[in-house]
Amino acid sequence: MEYVLDSGAHSTYSLHYHLILTTKYRRGVLTEERTQFIHEVIRGFTDNYGVEVTNLDGEDDHVHILFRAKPTTDLVKFINTVKGATARRIRNEYEDELKTELWGDSFWNDSYCLISTGQVSLDVLKQYVEDQRE
Repeated sequence: MEYVLDSGAHSTYSLHYHLILTTKYRRGVLTEERTQFIHEVIRGFTDNYGVEVTNLDGEDDHVHILFRAKPTTDLVKFINTVKGATARRIRNEYEDELKTELWGDSFWNDSYCLISTGQVSLDVLKQYVEDQRE
């Protein structure tokens, strides 16, 4: 299997992340429709951050967002934008349905989990060295 490396003007990189967001109070308010809505909202601004969402899935109380980023991506700013934009949009779109489960302006839990998912191996390093020879 060939490993895909991204490149910039002076760098070669592969930055993959797994972001997990949980709903406030772990309320089971995420349906398939709402999860898809969240994906669409995120897709609307990923280019501004140099991010590509490769997968978004979840259950009724959390979402998993797998994404690729550039070395210059401000991850904290991106995550705060994801949380803020999706919370506002989903609360506006589903206000009547959510008001009995969530109150105030809250939608997401204050914390989040971000895991780097790099797949560095000897093969990747060999490929990088070979690419540099070309």
